[in-house]
Amino acid sequence: MEIATFAAGCFWGVEAEFQKIKGITKTTVGYTGEKTKNPTYEQVCTNKTGHAEAIQIMYNPEQIKYDRILEIFWNIHNPTQLNRQGPDIGTQYRSAIFYHSEEQKKIAEQSKESKQKQYNKKIVTEIIPAQEFYPAEEYHQKYLEKQGFTS
Repeated sequence: MEIATFAAGCFWGVEAEFQKIKGITKTTVGYTGEKTKNPTYEQVCTNKTGHAEAIQIMYNPEQIKYDRILEIFWNIHNPTQLNRQGPDIGTQYRSAIFYHSEEQKKIAEQSKESKQKQYNKKIVTEIIPAQEFYPAEEYHQKYLEKQGFTS
């Protein structure tokens, strides 16, 4: 299994989209992108911790390739919106790819460059090294599924 980590707005909807994909074996929503240890949802929402709402994905590379996961990532959010997605505003809603290897970094950079050709506005997605990932509180995990919004 391999790991991929992304931020693309509110992590509930991002997780729901990735849960549908064959080859993705586990999803965990949480916080990453800064140094504050063990942040809570309430702390992250203050925009003072610097963390992003993110998803960490475990996937089987024999069933799905990283570049395909990136295609899904690009298609489930607007990567030209700085620190927001739709009505959600704040640094925790930024767009970011947190790479776990130099190979992931290379593929992500190529993917971003290719995707940029489809937009008139500049893609603001950060491509940065993966940092400590803190799972969100249990009530956030598979939140939309628990609320009956996904099948």
